Amino acid sequence: MSGSEAFFLCRCLMVVAAVRLGLTLFSYNRVRGMVTRLNARQCASMGELRLVAWGVVAAARFVPRATCLTQALAGQYILARQGNASHIRIGIERGTGEQLRAHAWLVSDNHVVLGGSVDGFAHLVDHGSR
Repeated sequence: MSGSEAFFLCRCLMVVAAVRLGLTLFSYNRVRGMVTRLNARQCASMGELRLVAWGVVAAARFVPRATCLTQALAGQYILARQGNASHIRIGIERGTGEQLRAHAWLVSDNHVVLGGSVDGFAHLVDHGSR
């Protein structure tokens, strides 16, 4: 791992941990408001999206309870710091009976960055960059 990759991974670890702590202490809407306050308008390159996905997933392994929502918010913040627009898609799993299973994805320019496949889930809402 190069020095720049190690530095980026450390940055991702700090962001994932901060988002996790924020979701523990505050409401989702408050944390989302902090994340989306940055003015992000441009589209990220595939390389930037891959790097953010790698960094957030790797960092999340070291943060207890870093759920899909934590990872999506962390990824959205990192992309927004680079000026790149994205949105968080929230859905529920289809056909789970009485128990609902929610999931969150980070999407940028119609590319799923974090969260895996959307197959088998019903789309509920998108929360975008400002």
